[in-house]
Amino acid sequence: MKTTILVHCPDQAGIISTVTGFIHRNQGNIVYLDQHVDKPANVFFMRTVVEFEDDLSDLEHFKTLFQKELATPYNMEWSLHTDDKLPKMAIFVSKYNHCLYDLLSRYQSGELAVEIPFILSNHNDLKYIADQFDIPFFHVPFTKANKVAAEQEQIAILEKYNVDFIVLARYMQIVSGTLIDKYPNKIINIHHSFLPAFAGAKPYHAAFKRGVKIIGATSHYVTEELDAGPIIEQDVTTVTHSHSIEDFITKGRDLEKIVLSRGVKLHIARKTMVYNNKTVIFS
Repeated sequence: MKTTILVHCPDQAGIISTVTGFIHRNQGNIVYLDQHVDKPANVFFMRTVVEFEDDLSDLEHFKTLFQKELATPYNMEWSLHTDDKLPKMAIFVSKYNHCLYDLLSRYQSGELAVEIPFILSNHNDLKYIADQFDIPFFHVPFTKANKVAAEQEQIAILEKYNVDFIVLARYMQIVSGTLIDKYPNKIINIHHSFLPAFAGAKPYHAAFKRGVKIIGATSHYVTEELDAGPIIEQDVTTVTHSHSIEDFITKGRDLEKIVLSRGVKLHIARKTMVYNNKTVIFS
C-alpha cells in the first residue's frame, strides 16, 4: 500500500533529512519525493510517496509520532493519504454535456481512480447521461428564491454520500461561501478561458470580436471571489481570422474537457498544494 505525505512549513535547514530519517526508522521506503521552496514567502513544500513494510498497520500511531517529532517542531501543515481508499467525487453540471461525458468516459475506462456516488444538476436535461452510466442523479433546482434551501439540500446529499471533493463540469451557478467553507480547495471548476480574460456569458464571442490568436481553458479551485481561485491546470490552442465563432466554441470545448480532466487527475493523485491562493503542482 502506498502512502502519500504532503507537508508545507516555514523553510529551514534539515527538513528533508529529518522527514526521510523518520520514515526510514518507521520501516518506510520512499519511492518518490519532490520538494519546492517559495523563496519570497520562505515556505517549504514536499510531497513524499512511501511504501511501508507492514502496510502501516498502526496508522494512528504513525500519525501521532509524526505530529510530535516533526510537525510540531517544524510548525508543519501536513496530511497523509493511503491509496487503499478511492476518493469520492461528486459531479455538478447544468446543461452542457461535453465535460460530463468526458469525465464519465475516463471514469468508466479506469483512468480516474475515484468513486462517483452521484451527479447533481439544477436542471433535468442531463439525467439520461447519468442513467447511461448507472449513476444516481439528483435534480436540485436553483433560483434566487430558493437559494438557501437548495444549498442546504446539496450539502445534505454531499454529507450523506461522504463526498471528498466536487467537480463543477460546467455547472452554471455561483457556489456560495457556505459550500466552499465545507470543501476548501476541494471544489474544482473549469473556466472557458485562459484566466484572467473574457469574463461573462459569451467568452468565445468576445474573443472572436477581439481577433485573438489563442484561446484557452483553466481548471482551478473555487473561492468566493469568482473565477479567481488557485489555478491547477491551463492550456491553449491557436486560432486564426479564418475560424468562425462555432470553430472557437468547438476548439474551446475540446480544451475544457482536457484541462478539467488533467486538473481532476492532479487532485486525485495528491499532486496539488495550495498556499496564498496559488498552487504548487508536483510532477
